[in-house]
Amino acid sequence: MDENNKKIAAAISAVTKYIQQEEEIIYTQPCPAAAHAPSVKLRLWGLSGRQAQMQMRNLMQMKAFHGSKFMK
Repeated sequence: MDENNKKIAAAISAVTKYIQQEEEIIYTQPCPAAAHAPSVKLRLWGLSGRQAQMQMRNLMQMKAFHGSKFMK
């Protein structure tokens, strides 16, 4: 019984060490997508317009369901 526990502990520690090494390799590699990603400009007017559209849709949906079982 004691010999099996040692084998299980050794196997678990080996698997844990392997996973840690794999994670270190992944985290140290540079992201290939980041090198080719285009720079994104923040367009405030577009963002404001999309937010207004979403808010209007939300208000219309709430009005459509007014008085139904969904709003109680």
